[in-house]
Amino acid sequence: MCGIVGVVSNAPVNQLIYDALLLLQHRGQDAAGIVTQQGGRFFMHKARGMVRDVFRTRNMRALPGASGLGQVRYPTAGQATSDQEAQPFYTSAPFGIVLVHNGNLTNAAALRRALAGSDHRHTNTDSDSEVLLGVLAHELERATRGGTLGPEEAFAAVAAVHRRVRGSYAVIAHIAGRGMLVFRDPYGIRPLSIGHGPNGAVMAASESVALEGTGYQAERSVAPGEAIFMTLEGEIHARQCAQHSQLSPCIFEYVYLARPDSVLDGISVYQARLNLGQTLAQQLITTMAPDDIDAVIPIPESSRPSANELARLLGRPYREGFVKNRYVGRTFIMPGQVVRQRSVRQKLNVIGSEFAGRRVLLVDDSIVRGTTSREIVQMARDAGARRVYLASAAPPVRYPNVYGIDMPTREELVANGRSVEQVRALIGADALIYQDTDAMKRAVGSLNPAITAFEASCFDGIYITGDIGEDDIGRLQKERPVAAAADDGDEN
Repeated sequence: MCGIVGVVSNAPVNQLIYDALLLLQHRGQDAAGIVTQQGGRFFMHKARGMVRDVFRTRNMRALPGASGLGQVRYPTAGQATSDQEAQPFYTSAPFGIVLVHNGNLTNAAALRRALAGSDHRHTNTDSDSEVLLGVLAHELERATRGGTLGPEEAFAAVAAVHRRVRGSYAVIAHIAGRGMLVFRDPYGIRPLSIGHGPNGAVMAASESVALEGTGYQAERSVAPGEAIFMTLEGEIHARQCAQHSQLSPCIFEYVYLARPDSVLDGISVYQARLNLGQTLAQQLITTMAPDDIDAVIPIPESSRPSANELARLLGRPYREGFVKNRYVGRTFIMPGQVVRQRSVRQKLNVIGSEFAGRRVLLVDDSIVRGTTSREIVQMARDAGARRVYLASAAPPVRYPNVYGIDMPTREELVANGRSVEQVRALIGADALIYQDTDAMKRAVGSLNPAITAFEASCFDGIYITGDIGEDDIGRLQKERPVAAAADDGDEN
């Protein structure tokens, strides 16, 4: 997962892009980058690390111009430790293009061979985003045939990209001296919103919160398969460029990835999580008696809305039993299981009075590897809980994700090949309640009737693009960054 932003304005945009990236920091903490344009020239700074660490005053002063783009990265392909793979990516021909990308190309290996063979374009990293830039550059060159670039040529190039590229991609590309090109894959798997600011300025970003938090008005999501070309004078041209499109956003965005104050594809993330709490309550009632629960306690942060709604419907007290230390690094990027377990204790501290002598229901947004869940259950027991139940607002994660979420391999998924009872025993809870997959889809989908299907492959094993088989899953798993290993969903 990554966060991207692009702005065309009539005022300096370096601080604006920086502020937007801070609002998208939850989407990627591995690297950050900003590029701006002034006088037909690009100015770029990017490095590994958090936004606040990558950009110093001297870096910001070296980013002049009234248009630009940025990205925060969490790697899902390539080398997690490579500074070269921080985005944006740049190519000099045609025109000069910089690009940021959120998603994952499932046919990157074949595209890389085609770029080297027939397209005569070189790639210098293992990043699929550089591959995507190469394909876009080649198609822009074909569309313009040495001539000028306008909306028609840009749309023709994007249409060709859609024909060649498979997987998920939300893209913002800045073309030197011409404008900015924004487009989304034909299934709309990864999110992308667009809106306006003062004096005709335009911004596109992964989540609406990046627009609203910087004083822009979020207007809508970019449609699946749609391309938007923004001239440097502020003119906006939009067109559907895919032969076939179907809005099938990643449901994990609503479960965990996105900020609760965002609206994605017309759906409030916060309301989606409230709805998940409602359906989880219905599922729980079929499993155990609410009177057996003394308190409902969320595992910070993403599960709070679901836990609150579940407690309300069950008529049980909602309590905050864990305090999160925000200055501890994310456990899933720490090497070694012992380090991850120790970090859980550093990251979360219990309020002992909320556990002592009580039967507590812990609510998490999802359970992936299960190591964090096991540690948290034990923390509750150590704090004196009589019984510890665990409920997940998401169904069991049984299948790898290939569309831009860095899930563990299939063998590492705690629910893979195990029954709910077996998972419960491994985690050490007295009861384990999972969300029902169909109920999850209904709970979120009811908020936008235009969505007839979700990309929910990590739960149901159905890969929405239709081009993923067992061999592809094995190959894509081998391409996962060695230094990145996703933990349970408790990081927002």
